[in-house]
Amino acid sequence: MVREALLDLHKALVESERASYEQTMGQVQSANHLLKLLTDDPWFAWLHPLSLLIVSIDEALEGSDSVNIRTATALIKSTRELLVASEEGDGFSGHYYIALQRDADVIMAHSDATKLLPK
Repeated sequence: MVREALLDLHKALVESERASYEQTMGQVQSANHLLKLLTDDPWFAWLHPLSLLIVSIDEALEGSDSVNIRTATALIKSTRELLVASEEGDGFSGHYYIALQRDADVIMAHSDATKLLPK
């Protein structure tokens, strides 16, 4: 399912960004410290659109195993638009491009997620 693939992509991006953060800023001390960084630190703010997309999918699925066609189409469109990396991009697309360049796990998770999107 796309949701699980997006969760895997999010995890790969968090780990990749954590490694980059630790090279520059020093070691993340605990899972709680990482959670605080993910929610409050500008370094990780670019990940928020993907987090919000996953939350939107969760909300759409809440209480059922399926989503109406209009909602599904909108979520697929949002996913396709978000998962576009751009060397010149701002925000998510630019950081996503950098993550794809530096980390094979991110490349694999991106590939897995995009393969699941309907044409």
